[in-house]
Amino acid sequence: MQTCYCHSTLPYEQCCQRYHQGEIAPTPAALMRSRYSAFVLGLGEYLYQTHHPDYRQGLTIEQLSQQDVQWIKLKIIFQAISPDEQFGVVEFKAWYQDMDTRLCMHERSEFIKQDQRWFYTTGQMNPKAIGRNDLCPCKSGKKFKQCCLNRKTS
Repeated sequence: MQTCYCHSTLPYEQCCQRYHQGEIAPTPAALMRSRYSAFVLGLGEYLYQTHHPDYRQGLTIEQLSQQDVQWIKLKIIFQAISPDEQFGVVEFKAWYQDMDTRLCMHERSEFIKQDQRWFYTTGQMNPKAIGRNDLCPCKSGKKFKQCCLNRKTS
């Protein structure tokens, strides 16, 4: 069995494939993992459908289907979900090979839940670290240390 492309240790069939085939991702982190796997596989239609329409800014399925780099590894640093479970943040690092150079993409992505589905909206590249006393990115109004700091995931 093929280990999932998102590096979850589960087989692809038990992990991201089910989302690629229409099951709804239950969390922003699950959607992030499935989107990473979709980039690996060139599943532009899936990437397009899971990108919120208000934030696509001219993106096309064809653009999202292009496989210009070789994706190597994904690491989820943390996820945060708002108390009303309508907004989420996932910070991750994704390593890839571009010709002869190995690079790392570090992003803090934002997600919104609409009609019981999570959608990617925007991402901040190379985000500054969130301090323990900073406001939590989940928009709870609490300090990070009193909210999502302890929800870090690998």
